[in-house]
Parts: sequence; structure tokens; C-alpha cells
Amino acid sequence: MEKDLIRSIHDELQNEEASPRFIIQFKSAADYSQFLDHVTELIPSLENLSYLQPLPAIHGFTCKLRNQDRLRDFAGKITVEEDKKVALVHARPPKLSSHSSNKISVGDQLIPWGVRQIKAPAAWSRSAGLRVKIAVIDTGIDYLHPDLHRNVAGGINVVDRRALPRDDNGHGTHIAGTIAAYSSKKGIIGVAPLASLYAVKAFDHNGTAYISDIVHGIDWCVRNRIDIINMSFGMKTHSKALEDAVRRAHDAGVIIVASSGNDGRSGRIDYPARFPQTIAVGATNKNKKVAKFSNRGKRIDIYGPGEKIYSSWLNGKYNELSGTSMATSHVSGVIALLFAQRGRMSARLVKDFLKASASPITTIRKTTLSTGEVHALQTLKAGRS
Repeated sequence: MEKDLIRSIHDELQNEEASPRFIIQFKSAADYSQFLDHVTELIPSLENLSYLQPLPAIHGFTCKLRNQDRLRDFAGKITVEEDKKVALVHARPPKLSSHSSNKISVGDQLIPWGVRQIKAPAAWSRSAGLRVKIAVIDTGIDYLHPDLHRNVAGGINVVDRRALPRDDNGHGTHIAGTIAAYSSKKGIIGVAPLASLYAVKAFDHNGTAYISDIVHGIDWCVRNRIDIINMSFGMKTHSKALEDAVRRAHDAGVIIVASSGNDGRSGRIDYPARFPQTIAVGATNKNKKVAKFSNRGKRIDIYGPGEKIYSSWLNGKYNELSGTSMATSHVSGVIALLFAQRGRMSARLVKDFLKASASPITTIRKTTLSTGEVHALQTLKAGRS
């Protein structure tokens, strides 16, 4: 059976740029292991098998196929899904800023309004996120940025394994700045300024990534004992491969914080935020109301500042962006503060602490929500009880 499957896959494999990519998963770990053994044996005679890219974390692999129809005969052993592209989540196109009215100065340092609104500065005497490991699965991080270079501790470039995870888009650097920027003189301060950042570059310069590259990134985080994964991206359709990777990370004790999406919809949110293993984040504005663009409803676990957020950008610059991406980075930072104070805990307990200590917020129609805006100081106080 395995060799028949291998030959069927081999006959459909190709490596042309325009060919569609697919993720093939085995339903049994034992079948996957046996399949890999047979592939190793047959590569010398079936050279197309070298195009297979293993995804051991989900007992599968990704490849380009001419036609997936022949694989339907093996539905009892495998599942096949298109390796779709995922997009980053921000509400408006980037507009570079050299200054902003949404920040205040502490000496020559700047604390963006969102960091202040969630009371992070008041929490720093209790915790600043020391030694907590936060991975940003995104476009990479500009680790030479003066506000970030102290805290970027490592990472991986999934897009190009030969290259460093340097940001060539800006989105990942912006997210990283809100989480853990730490300027010694001039610049900004993030929510958890002593946390350790890890750049997991799964998204290209256009802000898109294949599901399989995100799966690789999640697996890297699990293997490197990351505490928190920030996922500021979303997709409308379900992916079994992504869900399996998220579940594995959750089962390993990793906290996954995900943006809910910017469609302004009630009751529906993007994946992976829709997976129960994640912490789903919506966005608020300076008036402690749900931002117009933010998805909302009972599926949201917590809200965070997400409108006109000032943070780090490429080449030592700064930028304002809006979106649930930005809200997610605030929440990731608060969880880092909590972990540095109390130690790692389950996602369920983290959600309980965040919700119990949240500040009340309202919708545009002045309806108070059951889920509030993250509050750093109150979360730490709750963590002490």
C-alpha cells in the first residue's frame, strides 16, 4: 500500500513555479514513519521524491502536484489540502510617520498610547517580562533597530533557510516593538521591555505565507521551548494542517495569541484565532470602544489597543498601523509580564486571568461587552492571588 501511494505521488510530483502546492498528512504516525522509510529507499530510482518537503510535526509533507485526484484512492490513510497562502492582518495600508500625537515622552523615551492605556508602565515595578521567550511568526524582525537589538535573541527564516530572519516588510518589526521594544535613550518602550524576542520569518516581503511555512515556524517554536507565539495573521477558511500544528503547540504548553480579523463583523473571526487552543484578540481605540474595523463577539477572548498604534519600523524608523494585529501584540506582552512574575501556566488559566482583570469596554452603540480590554497591572495583581 505504501509503495503504491509513493508511486502515485511520484507520478504527480513536479517542481514548476506555477504549480499548486498541497499538504499531505498521514492519519497514523506509524504510517508516516513507514512512508518516510520507503521514500528513502526509493529516491535513487524515483528522483521526483526529492521534491517532497517533510512536515514531521503534523505527520505530513508539502509538495507541488499536477493533479491530486489519483490520491483519493488512499483517503483511508491520508488527507490532502491545498497549501494556501495566508495574509497578514492590518486595517490600513502603512503610512510612514516620523512623529505622532498618540505618544508621550518620558525624558527622551516614548511610551505609545496603547502601552499606557493598558497600564503596562504601572506594572513594570512588578514585572517587565524578563527571560520570557516570545516568538513573532511574521515577516521577520529588524534586529538592528536601536529599540529591538537588545531583545532579539534568535529566530529562523522559513522563507529562505539560508538567510537570517531579517524583516523586509515592516509588519513583524512593528509587532515586535509593541511587545518588547526597549530604548535606553531615545525611542519607544513596549509592553514587556525585558522579554526575549524570536523572529520566525514565515511571511515574505509582500506579507503572505504558505500554511506549510507557518507549520514549520510553529514546530520550530515548540522545539525551541518558546513560551508565547504571536500570530498577527488570519485566513477565512479552515486548515487541518494549521489546526494540528496549533494543537501540538498548545499541548506542549505554548501560549498562542492570534488576531481575530479586521472585517468589522460580529460572531465570526479568522483562523487561527477561531481555534479554541488560541487566545483570540479584538481591537479597541483610545476611547475604550471596539474599533470599527475589529471583528467582535463571543469568540473574542480579550481586546487590546489596535487603532493608530505607533511602533518600530524598518531601518530604525517608526510607523503607525491599525488592526487586530496591533491589538494582539499588546496581549502577548501582558502575558509575558504575567509569566515573568508567576511562571508558565495553561492557556485556560491565562484566559481566566486576562478576562477577570480586563477593563470594561463598549461597542460603538454603547453596549458593554462581557469581554474587556487587557489590563497589565490588574492581570499581575490577579496572578499574585
